[in-house]
Amino acid sequence: MPSGTSSARAERRVALARLAATGLAIALAFAGVLLLLGHEASDVRRAVDGFGAWAPVAFCVLVVALTCALFPFPVLAAASGVLFGTAGGTALSIAGGTLGALAAFGIARSFGAAPVAALAPERLRRIVDAVSERGFAAVLLLRIAPAVPRDVVNYLCGLTTIGVRPYFAATLIGISPRAYAYTALGGSFGDLGSPQAVVAVALLGAMALLGLVLLARERRR
Repeated sequence: MPSGTSSARAERRVALARLAATGLAIALAFAGVLLLLGHEASDVRRAVDGFGAWAPVAFCVLVVALTCALFPFPVLAAASGVLFGTAGGTALSIAGGTLGALAAFGIARSFGAAPVAALAPERLRRIVDAVSERGFAAVLLLRIAPAVPRDVVNYLCGLTTIGVRPYFAATLIGISPRAYAYTALGGSFGDLGSPQAVVAVALLGAMALLGLVLLARERRR
């Protein structure tokens, strides 16, 4: 067997093992969070309640960690509304969500990008290259488009060559409106007919409509 072929196969096995280990670590983190913490806003609230004056910092750290473990961001934002009110909760949700997205992006970039580049078929490489070239616009579209799992997007973007700065900017802009809406709904729990809740629902609807329009435009292009 030619040494070049043997070396290529060995590199492929290493890439597969590295990618599988990264995926397994994320899956275990997700399972551990579900078992130890739960998956509802009340579970997050209980985890933060005991920190007293440090509760905002604890919440932000928790959001970063849970974002990496694929915990649903709407649940986290809703919990922030219950804990800190709409104004404070929105700021903490945006900060924690953005930092968590950066952390997941960094994990994927550090441990998954090279194996995917080595293993991806030509068609997938073209898609990755296309997303990388669009940079800011591609990330913003993924943040705005409805029914796109945003925690998964964090990792997928890390597999591309999108720069950290455009990724950060698009993420901050893209998650802010929904962060406010989910936080407001959490803070209005029990009074979903309040003006704050109505505005939040209208904002979510407008974001979904905008995402559909942008997706349709991309398909035409």
